Amino acid sequence: MPALTLREVLDLDPVRAAEPELLAGADALDRPVRWVHSSEVYEGANFLDGGELLLTNGFGLTDAEEPVRRRYVRELAARDAAGLAVEVGRSLPSMPDEVTDEARRLGLPLLALHRVVPFVRITEAANRAIVARGLSGRSVVRPWGGDHTAALLADLADRAALNQPEVEARSALAGFHPGPGARLIGVSLHGTRDASTVDRAVRLLGGAGVLRAAFPGDVLALLALAAARPGDPVRAVQEAFRTAAEAGATVAVGHAVAADSGWLRWSDTLRAARTALELALTVPAAEPGPADGPLVTSSRALALERELTRGGVDANRERLAGLVQHALGPLLAWEAAHPSDLVRTLEVHLRNGCSPTRTAALLHIGRQSLYQRLERIESLLGLEIGDPDLLGELLAAACAHRVVRGMGESAGVRLRTVA
Repeated sequence: MPALTLREVLDLDPVRAAEPELLAGADALDRPVRWVHSSEVYEGANFLDGGELLLTNGFGLTDAEEPVRRRYVRELAARDAAGLAVEVGRSLPSMPDEVTDEARRLGLPLLALHRVVPFVRITEAANRAIVARGLSGRSVVRPWGGDHTAALLADLADRAALNQPEVEARSALAGFHPGPGARLIGVSLHGTRDASTVDRAVRLLGGAGVLRAAFPGDVLALLALAAARPGDPVRAVQEAFRTAAEAGATVAVGHAVAADSGWLRWSDTLRAARTALELALTVPAAEPGPADGPLVTSSRALALERELTRGGVDANRERLAGLVQHALGPLLAWEAAHPSDLVRTLEVHLRNGCSPTRTAALLHIGRQSLYQRLERIESLLGLEIGDPDLLGELLAAACAHRVVRGMGESAGVRLRTVA
């Protein structure tokens, strides 16, 4: 069966209700749409794998400069996005001329959505239709239980209009039966289209229950760990994926929720995993990554990054810059004049409970070298790093410096909005 086209997506009732206006790309309406995403990260291009229609509320475009807006469109086209749909009238009064101009130049379909329709209604209708077409004919590992498993995961991740009896019935149909007291954890993987990575992790966890499916852009899974399993379930899942995933893959793990807490909590952990994955793909890492293995992180490990970028880097740039200068000004002045790695050393040290052994190991330096760096930091700042009253401010400032510097100088200001 042929893939769902952009023209057919535009004919879906929730899309028509949004009163879409086609501003560019009229010649590309018959291109296939492999999936529909609504991304709260401004440069959703990093999360796309080709063939997706991207929905955004336009918040990140409001205060962006013209070159940034044009680059945004170019990166979407370079990722072979099927199109861009922007809500206008709330965050964004009207479509910026340079966005329309760049989309026309590149032949990228650009839609202005003139009425507010919850994106979950659009993604639910479109992705249900795509799943019904066999995930657009894409070579995808079929999830256990058939395409309805992928549809259920997509509905949960997009927080579609569901109810508890429906979720329970669809889960049972897919063979997913979390036992009493089971803890559910969402997982999102990037860098592979092979859902067997999840299967290997499940075996390492002793046969946890699982829903998993491969989608364009990521593999999504919901794992159920038995109530009797001891220890931290999030740590256990992370360790399993460190062994199961291949080098170069990025894996993000959500938080643990009780299986009997309702489908909204199931949705929460899947959404947390997806947001953490987007952050892991767009914000420079705080600590050195594995040289020959996958990058495995979690929503709680990126909680500070999420809070600092809430509402967008540009919207908070002045505040973040003030925080950084107030807390770390002397360190920044020193680093501008002397090649050093003091701010990064400070952040890694604080993130690891001020453990010299752990910090030195992560930075691949000797303890004596670390002590010298810490003494230099304390001398420049005129304070003791271990002062409990300072830990929160110093860690937040170091993280803000990494986010702003990484997104501005190195990555071209990629991150805009994260829930």
